[in-house]
Amino acid sequence: MLNVGIAQIDVLTGDRRGNQRRVSEWMSQYSAGASNVTAIVLPELWDVGYALERKEELADDEGSSSEEFLSGLAMRYGVWFVGGSVLARSSGRFFNRAQVIDPSGKLVAQYDKAHLVPMFDEPVHLSAGSSRCLFEIGEVTAGCAVCYDLRFCEFIRRYALDGAKVLFLSAQWPHARIEHWSAMLKARAIENMMFVAACNRVGKYGGKSMVIDPSGTVLYEGAEDREEGAFITIDPSSVDVIRSFLKVFEMRRPELY
Repeated sequence: MLNVGIAQIDVLTGDRRGNQRRVSEWMSQYSAGASNVTAIVLPELWDVGYALERKEELADDEGSSSEEFLSGLAMRYGVWFVGGSVLARSSGRFFNRAQVIDPSGKLVAQYDKAHLVPMFDEPVHLSAGSSRCLFEIGEVTAGCAVCYDLRFCEFIRRYALDGAKVLFLSAQWPHARIEHWSAMLKARAIENMMFVAACNRVGKYGGKSMVIDPSGTVLYEGAEDREEGAFITIDPSSVDVIRSFLKVFEMRRPELY
């Protein structure tokens, strides 16, 4: 069993310390001891929000201060942090970077957003990542994606083909296309027969964070207009059951695609 914590919060633009305080307050309000492995998912760019034009001022060198902050919380509460991307500076370039931190406080994986959003001028300000992020949480293989990645079904399918049973996704998905968000989250869960745990920002953005099982059943759906938190227990072994019944992967014909 795996517990998934969804931290559906608003983000203070350009205020890293303020956002760290908000995450700390969320943890103190919602987090509780559990016997199962627990993974907390934060929104995209939870540290400074979409202030990309101020990247020189706001970017976190290698994401290190955000990593240090989340590492402290991970050790304090005995949880993982998965996703919740930050504005990171690396070798003179800037990335929308998701971090995976284990309960010992160790950064075990990171992922630079591969598909940048033209509507938010991400390609103007950021460099795209060039690799995926597959990791083990407990004994469960999982993958990490960020916001606009959701629209690229081939990208998510690679995770499933490589054994991922859970996809963690962080976002700042707008109100105007929130129905796309809901539909595509369900589609990615169904077509890949995997759990999808997605955390979206509220406030100026659309909320409706979701946890969906491999059959497409919505186990949790957040409100569209308020901050909230939830912990949902999932059973990743059910992925093996549905994949052994619906042999989609074995019946693929990539030579036709």
